[in-house]
Amino acid sequence: MSTLTMPGIDIVFKQAASTALARSQKGTVALILRDAALADTNYTLTAPSQLPATMGTENQAAVRRAFLGYVKPPKKILVYVMGEEDAITAGCAALGWLSTQQFDYLAGPADLTAAEAAVIKAWIITQRSDSHALYKAVLPNLAADSEAMINFTASGIDIGETEKLTAAVYCGRIAGLLAGTPMSISATYAPLPEVRDVERLTEAALNAAVGTGQLVLFWDGEKVKTGRAVNSLTTVTGKSDEWKKIKIVELLDMVQHDLRGAIEDSYIGKYANTYANKLLLVTAITDYLRSLARDGLILEDFTCGIDVDEQQAWLESQGTSTVDMSEQEIKEAGTGTRVFLAVVIHPVDAIEDVSVGITL
Repeated sequence: MSTLTMPGIDIVFKQAASTALARSQKGTVALILRDAALADTNYTLTAPSQLPATMGTENQAAVRRAFLGYVKPPKKILVYVMGEEDAITAGCAALGWLSTQQFDYLAGPADLTAAEAAVIKAWIITQRSDSHALYKAVLPNLAADSEAMINFTASGIDIGETEKLTAAVYCGRIAGLLAGTPMSISATYAPLPEVRDVERLTEAALNAAVGTGQLVLFWDGEKVKTGRAVNSLTTVTGKSDEWKKIKIVELLDMVQHDLRGAIEDSYIGKYANTYANKLLLVTAITDYLRSLARDGLILEDFTCGIDVDEQQAWLESQGTSTVDMSEQEIKEAGTGTRVFLAVVIHPVDAIEDVSVGITL
């Protein structure tokens, strides 16, 4: 006998062999800081002017950098302040509080350790898989091999201070930059006007870093800017190389988030599970995808419909023979509380590779 649980929805994006992802609300950054004067406090900030005056100078600078954003600043920044000696662990209060919030990118304190980065990675992955919480993180020098983690590896970041900054110190700035990047473009070659210089790598070293899932900074001869906006994913079994792009994952996360929210709010428990009502849901999703296509976020060759293969497999698992059923009969068959839909979309990427031939 099966055990009843909360009603569930599985919205599957079948783009090649890709699996489903979730998304958080774009534009929000979460920062974990360490500060003796403000231990075990949290703040929701919409502007740097809201910073508590008692916060340490370096922590205030970290929050201000995050607010720099890119095309626009982050919508808000969630700040959890730990004690100066507190560590980020799986059961710490900081992650407990953040699990009740909605945010886009998380970054840790300036002195984030490798062990703490690993804890954040594991927590993000669990939150995404078990709670549909659409979190991502910018972590320093961590080859996480995950589309939800950005492996930021720049060093020698010179903003005119006595000491050059490390990747860990600057992760919050990168989180703000990504949160401030519109969905229609990518963060590739985004300039960082406050950075005077950075440890300079050869072109071969830059290419190698990007190829292994590292987000880097480089000097282009005039200014410092980001390299190709990639996440840390390197193993693409069952996925395509598109999943390595921060922009693409943002879009897929957004679609998952929007569809899940709309279905939970407007369909679950509110309609009889008839074929006609399934088609109403298909129509609603199709209209949503059509709007994304009009905005240039996905191509117009998207599809949405009843997933015949999944529905047939479910019917067979329930003891209903489908051998003599037509495809239409399978579509119209009763499926209890279950609805099986298949959505295929092709995200529109940003211009990142240009070849110009000059002929004399």
